[in-house]
Amino acid sequence: MFSDFIIKSKSDLIEVINEYGFIPFFENSIEGFSIEEHIAPECWWHSDTGEWSAWEWKGPVIRETGCAYGKFFEKKACYISSEWFDDFANYRRDGYDFDARFDDGMASYKDKRLFELVSGNAPIISKKLKELGDYRKGGNKGFDTIMNRLQAQCYVVISDFVYLKNKRGEPYGWGVAEYSTPEVFMGKGFTDNVYSRSPEDSYERILSHFCGLFPNIDLANLKKFIK
Repeated sequence: MFSDFIIKSKSDLIEVINEYGFIPFFENSIEGFSIEEHIAPECWWHSDTGEWSAWEWKGPVIRETGCAYGKFFEKKACYISSEWFDDFANYRRDGYDFDARFDDGMASYKDKRLFELVSGNAPIISKKLKELGDYRKGGNKGFDTIMNRLQAQCYVVISDFVYLKNKRGEPYGWGVAEYSTPEVFMGKGFTDNVYSRSPEDSYERILSHFCGLFPNIDLANLKKFIK
């Protein structure tokens, strides 16, 4: 069952990810199922400095745990532990690697182009990716829409958050998303296991896990969320 807890540190967040397997960053359609709703106020937003502790933890948490991070549910970001991501990717991909999905007419040329830019250059920060793909005013359009879809289908994950540096070599601004494929980021542990079950079996495992986390939530709502 998804219990009451307060996240007060990066270590607390890592413990939550490892224990529950899934933890969205922001509030969503499942009440109480987010970091936002369980984090200590002083670790969420510092009004005096304009900084978010939870945001600063993103890169370190991904690097230290090897978990998947991306917009997996309701177009919102979520951490998924490496223990659960194999099944989740298998289900969302419906057993297809990207090439097979494209060959069967289930992915567009636009999706293929961006996916190949990621897979051929991973890991790559969003700024560089947009430059390579000419995603700019007057150039190609739809970067965010396509990237969200590739994340939802588990062909692309955010593998880190990188800080740009000024001329003095000092980091500045917010961390910039670095993209990769699960195959590159998670390596053999992922590639050996992602298709080891049928997509249907992976779905049933995930659904059973969510039913255990949220026994009082309507089954139809859980199915809608997972889908």
